[in-house]
Amino acid sequence: MTHIFDIDSTVIKKTSAWYFMREALNENVIRFSQIRRLPIDLIRYKFGRPDMDFIENTVKHLTGISRNDLEKCAAICFERRIKPNIYTEALKLIREELRGEKVFFATSSLGVIIRPLEQFFGIEGSLATELEFRDDITTGRLTGHSLFGTGKKDAIETWLAHNNLSSKDVCFYSDSYTDLPSLEFSGKATAVNPDRRLARVARKRGWEILRFSKTLGN
Repeated sequence: MTHIFDIDSTVIKKTSAWYFMREALNENVIRFSQIRRLPIDLIRYKFGRPDMDFIENTVKHLTGISRNDLEKCAAICFERRIKPNIYTEALKLIREELRGEKVFFATSSLGVIIRPLEQFFGIEGSLATELEFRDDITTGRLTGHSLFGTGKKDAIETWLAHNNLSSKDVCFYSDSYTDLPSLEFSGKATAVNPDRRLARVARKRGWEILRFSKTLGN
C-alpha cells in the first residue's frame, strides 16, 4: 500500500504557506504588497469559494527572489513554526507506515516550503507545487501547474503510472473538500480533521475519519 498525505491541517496544524509567508515577511524575503491578496484567498478557501487559480496569481508577485533566500527562510520557518505544529498523531502514523510502506506527501503548497518537512520524516519524492527559477531567481511562474483540486489528482495519477502502480493500492489522507478528486481516485480514502463538506461526504461513503489535535509544541 502507498500512503499519500496532504499536509495542511492533515499533518500540520493550519497551512504551511501561511506559516512561511509570515516568516518570509519577518525575514524581509518578501514584502506585504507581494502577498496582499493571500489573506482574502485563504478566507474564500475556508468558506468554500476558492479562486482555483489563486496560487498561480500569488506566484506572479513573487518574481526576483533567490532560491537561496527562499530555502534559508523555509528552514527557519520549519524550526520556528511548522515543526511545533506537526500533529503527534500524524507523526506516529507516518512513522509506523514508513516501516514497511511507501509514504509521501501530495500538497498544493510550494516545494521549497515542504522540503524541510520531508527531511524531518525521511521522505523523498513528494508532489508539490513548484516555483520556476531562472539562474536561481524566481520568474513569477510555476513549473507546470499547481497541485490544487484536480491538479493534485492528476499529479498522483501521473506518478502512479510512472511507477506502474494502481490507484487501488493507494490510501490518501486529507482534511479538505478540495481534495475530493484525489480521495475518490484512491483505493482507500481517509478524512483527517475534515472540513464540513468533506465530513458529510466521508460519512455518506463510509470513509474512515481521523481526528488529530495534539502537536509537538503542546
